[in-house]
Amino acid sequence: MLPQMNGWLSCFSFLLLCTYYMSAARNANTLLELSPQEYFSSLQPGRASLVYFSRDGARLFLEQLENSVGALQDYGISVVKVNCLKEDIPRYCGKENALMKAYLFRGNVLLREFPTDALFDVNAIVANILFALLFNEVKYITTLVELQDLEDSLKRRSNVVFAYVPAIGTPEHRAVMEAAFVYGTAHQFVLTTEVALLKNTVCEDSDALSARLFFCHCQRVLDLTQPCRRTPMVQSLTTLNIHTYLKLMAAPIVTEVAEDPEKVSTVHLQLGLPLVFILSQKETYEVDKRTAEFVAWQLLGKAGVALLSRDSVDLNVLLRSNVALKTAEEGVPIKYLVLEDTDEIIALVEDKIKAEQIQEDEDESDNNDQEIQDDQVMEAVYRDRKRELPLELIRTLTEETFNAALMETAHMVVLFYASWEAVSLVMLQSYVEVAIALKGIQGISLAKVNCWDWPDVCMKQNVTQFPITKMYEKGARPLTYTGMLGTAELLRFLRLSSISCPVKLTTIEEVDEYLSGEVYADSSSYHSTSVLGIFHPSMKEAREAFVEAGKMLRGYVITGLYAEDDALVLARKYAVPLPALLLARREAHRIDSVLLSKQSAPDIVQTIRSQLLETFPEITVENLPDYLSLEKPLLILFSDGGLNRRVRMEMLSLANGKGHEAFLACWMNLKTTPVGRGALKAYFSIPPPLPLLAWVNFHSSGEVFAFPSDQSVTETNILSWLEKLIAGLEIPSATLSDEAWKPPLPAYNFLHTMEATLPEFTVHAVDSRGGADELQQAEKVSEETLTVREEQVEELGLEAEKGQSPGRDLRGTAPRLAGREKSPKRHTEL
Repeated sequence: MLPQMNGWLSCFSFLLLCTYYMSAARNANTLLELSPQEYFSSLQPGRASLVYFSRDGARLFLEQLENSVGALQDYGISVVKVNCLKEDIPRYCGKENALMKAYLFRGNVLLREFPTDALFDVNAIVANILFALLFNEVKYITTLVELQDLEDSLKRRSNVVFAYVPAIGTPEHRAVMEAAFVYGTAHQFVLTTEVALLKNTVCEDSDALSARLFFCHCQRVLDLTQPCRRTPMVQSLTTLNIHTYLKLMAAPIVTEVAEDPEKVSTVHLQLGLPLVFILSQKETYEVDKRTAEFVAWQLLGKAGVALLSRDSVDLNVLLRSNVALKTAEEGVPIKYLVLEDTDEIIALVEDKIKAEQIQEDEDESDNNDQEIQDDQVMEAVYRDRKRELPLELIRTLTEETFNAALMETAHMVVLFYASWEAVSLVMLQSYVEVAIALKGIQGISLAKVNCWDWPDVCMKQNVTQFPITKMYEKGARPLTYTGMLGTAELLRFLRLSSISCPVKLTTIEEVDEYLSGEVYADSSSYHSTSVLGIFHPSMKEAREAFVEAGKMLRGYVITGLYAEDDALVLARKYAVPLPALLLARREAHRIDSVLLSKQSAPDIVQTIRSQLLETFPEITVENLPDYLSLEKPLLILFSDGGLNRRVRMEMLSLANGKGHEAFLACWMNLKTTPVGRGALKAYFSIPPPLPLLAWVNFHSSGEVFAFPSDQSVTETNILSWLEKLIAGLEIPSATLSDEAWKPPLPAYNFLHTMEATLPEFTVHAVDSRGGADELQQAEKVSEETLTVREEQVEELGLEAEKGQSPGRDLRGTAPRLAGREKSPKRHTEL
């Protein structure tokens, strides 16, 4: 029994030990929460810590802060949340704006304070913190002269790693700072966000230069009058790529070998790059060495170069072979070549790299296609990702400029969107096309608000889903666009929204002009039917309901109101009792009259909408929802092109004949609405030849019936077939699923996941799709980086040293720590 008990105890102890280590592992990346007293008493001299003094809220920032715990711990930086509810410290907890900042300490010395919106994600947090701590190892410059002076001062002594990033806090900025942490003692790191400096360095004339990195070989310079060679890094700026690149820069320019090349292994081969052998012999050694050095400089970072002595190795190859190429792939034999000049060597390597890059791009494209094929919107955005939009026609609004912008023009149109969301990006393309169409039209201005940057603005405007477009007019409630996301539909809404409805008419002459279309002739292409409400002056409630209905339909229908004493004259003219509606159909050249039997605003809206529907409509993607809302079976004629006159007249006669209210007769042109072919495949396993007449009952049985193909489409034949169908004598071709048609994903309600008190900021960089506004924002960031000031520290006790205060904040800028030379301190003290 005792051995068994000992076994259980051993097992129990093992489980406890496992639980302890699992808990410790989980806690390693957990944000530590302390009281103010606990935090200040735990500070250790020389150890850096990032602390946020919190009361309540700021949940999103705290999530990002917690996500950065593990990353910062790798650099010896602790991350702490101090609960101000447990104990109040006036300097950090007393003021509301103090709670919108995070503080960086080394020991009990305050180094820097950051606005929380500058620490918008893990990349921004790590980049900004390392930037502040490594201020002696990473110099920030703004001009080409500064870079050249720095290179001159380091010739023969040290190399320079020069990096350009579009903005502070980006993933590329973080990668550079992490590299500086590792290699800061070996090389001098230099950073800039000035695109003009990059253009002067690389001699490229582009407005959308991406992050770049260069290795300046100053240590090799013997003649101080000569410039430092600069080798650009061709890969994207990631931590792994920069690490690989710097290892290549540290390798010998040319490696001399005297063994079987099959056994040779260099850092280039280990990193997956090819190795070029220049075959040499004693008589031509000096020339071959110069050739190898020239080729090595041309291929630096792309391939290694080795000088192989034939005299030391017995090569079983042609004596006239002068170059060999070894790749990193296992089992691939070395290629021995006869080349005429060094250009052929360089072309050989670069063509191989280019072919591999094309293959990688194709593989990546295939993978992306596989990932996005289930979402057509995301697929469209991905395939159109390199298209640049002329966003200079659209004003970018912020929390500071939003209210003022609404007062600057008669009609301000605002698109509320999210920069990371696919449907928003598709809508932004349509929005730009609308801006182009409205260019030069007075009274309508277009603007946009990125709700991911400014959630507080979106919350105040009751925007809980995106994309949403609203039109603002002085003294009126904003109009919300609820139509399709296409250009034509949005443009139509905006042009019609600029007309204040209902239009009040006071004379019979004005009524005639309104019904003839003369009043708004410039907008005639955007509407085919005008609606006029006629009321006797005593019909106050009905008139007010119509006014409200006109406001509800604004942007979709032009409505007019006539409520004068002679309204009965119009009623007699159009043979309709009051209250009534007149619908002037411009294309049909007729005016229809409708009695208003129901006189509430929603009923009037429904009446107008139903009257605007056509008798025998062509079904399109845009109007299908309107006709499905009637909840009638569809008698739909599928055609591969337009309808001939005989068939159209037969269908119109059927639609206007007896019993037509029980169903909706319509047709679809598959050439202009190709999505209809997908519907046919769903209805029939093998679609019958076109034209095809089908009965589709979505709202009850879901049964689909096909009109006999051997019968001609006539009103008589169709009515006879419908009688058999209703009597149950016809067999359905298919039965549709009764599953509800719902969106594949719920609508975005960002207010449930974002806090209005703490806006999250996306990276303020020039996006490949960006335009003037985004460029101005990036330039503003660059301008701020020009401001450099001395570091000011504050000793943390109960009282700061007199005359000292912490440095200014870093909202999207480089730290102001670079303004003064200090005694060198290396990152080991972190």
